Amino acid sequence: MRNFDRPSAYGYDSGGTLIAGHFREPDTYSAHRPAGMNDWLIAYTLGGEGYFSVPGLQTQTCRAGDVALLGPGTPHRYGTSPGCTWHFVWAHFSAPMIEANLLPGEPLHIRPAGNEYVRRRIGRAFRRLLSDTRERGDYWQELGVTALREILMLLARSERRKLDARVEETLHRLSLHMREPVRIGALARSVGLSPSRLSHLFKENTGQSIVDALNRMRIRQAALLLEHTDRTASEVSYDVGYSNYNHFLAQFRRLHGMSPSEYRKRARSNGS
Repeated sequence: MRNFDRPSAYGYDSGGTLIAGHFREPDTYSAHRPAGMNDWLIAYTLGGEGYFSVPGLQTQTCRAGDVALLGPGTPHRYGTSPGCTWHFVWAHFSAPMIEANLLPGEPLHIRPAGNEYVRRRIGRAFRRLLSDTRERGDYWQELGVTALREILMLLARSERRKLDARVEETLHRLSLHMREPVRIGALARSVGLSPSRLSHLFKENTGQSIVDALNRMRIRQAALLLEHTDRTASEVSYDVGYSNYNHFLAQFRRLHGMSPSEYRKRARSNGS
């Protein structure tokens, strides 16, 4: 079912406007632009299979979880692979909207979005992008660009950092429930592993234990609160999940080499 017109119906330039759509197309679908476009195209395959073809390169396929980025000025043809249906979301955007370091250097860049955790995040960001661009106002356009930037940042991060999806999900759950006592058994069940297997996999991927990762997460947040709020060290300790203030002090000294009050004084002195 088609939600918007075909991307090719917008011509070769979106006019500096972020345009997005959600397609499910049979194998009769194709778009051919021999002169390329003046903007970028990003397409995220949700199911089925599509293809992209540019001169001088072998035709590349896009399957579920793949992201394609097609640069401005690139002659191209893309569409649904023979005998398939292609289910995908897409967006046209102009280069000035996005930092150059988040965009690939080659004319066509196709790669898996990353592990399951990254794919879910990208899927949620695309849903926001689709919703926000339908509003068409400047405010919503800006929110759409923010969602697009999140997608591109996730792609860049997944290329640099290769974590197992279950470790990514564990880190995500730790951040959501940072103030709660860590329960490795419950974390392990949530990602379908035994506690011992999760502990081993987490250490293998991150170089630290789950408990150490949580402590670092808490202390990083505590440092921000000390630097940017007037809450006392004991209040900050409680805010980030420590019920024992002495344990908080020990962890803070271990990671920062000074007490919370010394850290606050130095941070504010450097910022003045």
